[in-house]
Amino acid sequence: MIARSLRDCRRMLIWWTIGISAFITLYLTVYGSIKESPETYGPAAVAKFPGALRDLMGGMTDMVSGAGFLQTVVYQLFVPMLFIACATLLANRALAGPEETGTLELVVTLPVDRRRLVLDKFAALALGLLLVAAVTFVAAVGMSALMETGVPFDRILAGHTGVLLLGLFAGTVALAVGAATGRRLVASAVVGVWAAAGYTVVTVGRSVDAIAWLKWVSPFHYYADGRPLFEGLPVGDYLVLAGATAVLALTAVLAFDRRDVGV
Repeated sequence: MIARSLRDCRRMLIWWTIGISAFITLYLTVYGSIKESPETYGPAAVAKFPGALRDLMGGMTDMVSGAGFLQTVVYQLFVPMLFIACATLLANRALAGPEETGTLELVVTLPVDRRRLVLDKFAALALGLLLVAAVTFVAAVGMSALMETGVPFDRILAGHTGVLLLGLFAGTVALAVGAATGRRLVASAVVGVWAAAGYTVVTVGRSVDAIAWLKWVSPFHYYADGRPLFEGLPVGDYLVLAGATAVLALTAVLAFDRRDVGV
């Protein structure tokens, strides 16, 4: 079941891998000109940006340094959101999509344990995202070295590991909602609202006390708060993301096992 799920999604995985790699490559090619313009992109210049803008970009302080540029332009928002979108689409093709088209009803009539079915779909989701992350990581490391950002290999690995865990968390949310409702739109909406609200909470929330406490339920807090490109692998935060993903996967198993498919 795992291999078949991956085969069914191979074209999507290929195109998402190409797209994310192209995005990383394109944006890193401009680092040379950024590095040569400290008067425009250095700490003193960035400090003049509106506070709200700096908050939305993760409290950016510097785009001239390699780590500052990678964090602000690549790992702060755009690549994480691309992984979240990719994971959501993959998860929707696992259960909710086939149920809406009527093909899942045939599958569940076969001698296949429902719990095993969901776990296999989750495993395919994780492996698919791992493949995308592996190739795009190579692109990030290669372009970083080519553009001489000076960011060590292990720091990029730490940042990319966080992107993978964040995407897998979002995909598992979609899988769990799809398992409970059988509707792709509902699953996508839940992921979209959670991702957008979660990002707002950990950025704008830095200067808005009324919503700052909500960071504890935001996956972005555990992804970026440890500053992996600057400080290395935030083991504790990543374990929280992995643990929450495991709980959601179990929720998906139980929800699908107790529901009448197609009704």
